[in-house]
Amino acid sequence: MSTRSPFAVAAVQAAPVFLDREATIAKACALIETAAGAGARLIVFPEAFVPCYPDWVWLLPPRERKSLDQLYAELVDQAVAVPSDAVRRLCDAARAAEAWVVIGVSERNVEASGSSLFNTLLFIDSSGSLVARHRKLVPTSAERLVWAQGDGSTLVVHETPLGRLGGLICWENYMPLARHALYLQGEQIHVAATWDRGEPWLSTLRHIAKEGRMYVIGCAPALRRADIPDRYGWKSLYPEGREWVCPGDSAIVDPEGAFIAGPVREREEILHAVLEPDRMAGSRRLLDVAGHYGRPDLFQLTVRRDGAGDVATMATENASSPRRAVKRKAADQPRRRPARSSATRRSVRARTATRSARAAGMGRR
Repeated sequence: MSTRSPFAVAAVQAAPVFLDREATIAKACALIETAAGAGARLIVFPEAFVPCYPDWVWLLPPRERKSLDQLYAELVDQAVAVPSDAVRRLCDAARAAEAWVVIGVSERNVEASGSSLFNTLLFIDSSGSLVARHRKLVPTSAERLVWAQGDGSTLVVHETPLGRLGGLICWENYMPLARHALYLQGEQIHVAATWDRGEPWLSTLRHIAKEGRMYVIGCAPALRRADIPDRYGWKSLYPEGREWVCPGDSAIVDPEGAFIAGPVREREEILHAVLEPDRMAGSRRLLDVAGHYGRPDLFQLTVRRDGAGDVATMATENASSPRRAVKRKAADQPRRRPARSSATRRSVRARTATRSARAAGMGRR
């Protein structure tokens, strides 16, 4: 019998206040309070909820440089810095709610230029601490006009009182090796924050739950065309009569791949479900892809978690550091031939003796 009791989770399907960080943070904090009031101990928000998903990248052609530059500048201005007052407010809301919160943001790279962005998931614990952030590994197609690539250092599963919690963003969930990297860390609750909807996305949520034998919380926004302010002329590029830019389709799936909440479509709603800790392990009796069904004797996965670093960091690294000193010393040393094995030495001696014998024979002639 598990020592952990069943607990409630929530997926918040809502619209941000478009390209307005402060107003969207305020809305998120209110939704956290509402979800926690219904008993949720884990509350999940969509991909890039703060300040919004930049859907214009799919509508405006690259030749619209001026418009794209203006929109990018506004997105950078409204993006989330870590740490910042915006993050503090989210952490305060999580602490007041006594709930874990996972929320998608556009994150500004304050560690370097301050003008590049990442598609990021923030993981905040129930004490109000920012535990971690995951940066999307591969922005999809036109998304690369606004978001940079993350690295393996954020591909991590977190030990929580609710279970081992991890997450991927949108089409990262179609990357088998990224999923398996989380499976190998014993992931039990998987967050799939997204902008995607419909099929085959809903089947993807069910597949991941069945494959990983874990709970999956898929969360997307519910955004109407009317939620985008009229000052953005590019909204006229949507097909005539289209009301929903993103209809949602948020859902919560159990370890057998069955929906236990949703999918909910074309409305803002907080989805609730109860997760049973016993099923997180029990369902792996027949299938455990990172355990008895994994065959590590045949297959291996290597994940680089050190990150690629950035130019600013490498350029300012102390040139007199011990590591650099060792490298310089090694470079100054004359190169030596690699040591030969005993078998190699015997082979060389044999070839030398043969050549000497032939030379002696020729001399006698």
